[in-house]
Amino acid sequence: MNRFNLLIIFSLAFLSSFSQPTDLLIQKVAAKLATVKSYEASGTLKTDVPFLKLPLSEVQISFKYPDQLIIKKEGGVTVLPKGGLKISMNSLLVDGKYTTFSAGRISWKGRDLLMVKLVPNDANSDVVISTLYVDEKEFLIRKAITTTKDNGTYEIEMDYGKYSKWALPDRAQMSFSLKDYKLPKAITFEYDAGIDTKKETKKTPDNKGKVEIIYSSYKVNKG
Repeated sequence: MNRFNLLIIFSLAFLSSFSQPTDLLIQKVAAKLATVKSYEASGTLKTDVPFLKLPLSEVQISFKYPDQLIIKKEGGVTVLPKGGLKISMNSLLVDGKYTTFSAGRISWKGRDLLMVKLVPNDANSDVVISTLYVDEKEFLIRKAITTTKDNGTYEIEMDYGKYSKWALPDRAQMSFSLKDYKLPKAITFEYDAGIDTKKETKKTPDNKGKVEIIYSSYKVNKG
């Protein structure tokens, strides 16, 4: 066996020694998420997109394991970006076909979290890479940054409270790039048609839109 092959074997073994702890951690996070087979929730939706004039609205959220997530507001319209609904924690972790490695630690909102990079093994996956901010004590993902092939990059932040044992947030906020955001046809009547959306987007300092849901109640595993 030549030196080059030995170097490859050593390198793989070295990287594996770092990935094993993160693999086990993510498995525990996924197992906690999997305790929820379904839920119905009520909440308030806040949309922060500069060229839309949308008031706070009440929403109903339903979920069925592993990754069927539906959010409905009055009139049946939401403004989440295309593909955004599918980027849930369950959809990222459900099949277990991914590679993980540690990206170091970070202090975030007063908590010491481990950053875990997650790369799908499936070359056809729309997800390119995700960075998960993991609470190792409670096995919760408190933030996720996911880059996709077709739908841009999304950031999801979650605050937990009385439903933390189910890994269900009291608050979830999704941030997304406005650069190529396409306005859903169903809500064109809700904004001023005379507004140049590209110009309004440039006025936004971080070029991002935000959608936030404050959850008021959950019915977990009832159906």
